[in-house]
Amino acid sequence: MGPDMLDERDFELINIVGGELASNQRELSHQMNLSLGMTNMVLRRLVTKGYIRIKQLNRRKVEYILTPKGFAEKMRKSVKYTLKTINSIGLIKKNILIILQDLYADGARKFYILGASDLGGLIEMTIRENFKQDCILVHVQEISPEMTDGAVLICREGVRAPVGLKAVNMIEELARDFEAVNRA
Repeated sequence: MGPDMLDERDFELINIVGGELASNQRELSHQMNLSLGMTNMVLRRLVTKGYIRIKQLNRRKVEYILTPKGFAEKMRKSVKYTLKTINSIGLIKKNILIILQDLYADGARKFYILGASDLGGLIEMTIRENFKQDCILVHVQEISPEMTDGAVLICREGVRAPVGLKAVNMIEELARDFEAVNRA
């Protein structure tokens, strides 16, 4: 790591100072779950690198302020994180589509989405974008034995599909796909 590069701890401290979430070293140390000495060391390193400046309020109190360089770094990392998140969502949607295409090829036209979650929203969006009016979506909170006319897409942890129903635990399937991609 170069002399001007920030590690995760440095960036976490920049975020806390930039968000004005703590006003003294003790609070910073508590929020970061670091010792007071380690917090002091990280602060001094960030001051030396020009990301944070210290403003003396009185003899005993100081205020930590992001410099323009610190603010720029916070924004750069935030944008990078946002782009990475968008990429991840695109990959998840692609994997959802593959699962749905398999179910569709198997004859499923009615999809029961179990669990109100962001994953359920992504599944609904993927179905609407790719299968138009050909499919029926039903949001449910429980699995019932009468759901034999479609596929149950489980979007809640800790739920097992009863035997005899066409069901996919989407969390487990997507996690398996993610692990396969990371191994390759």
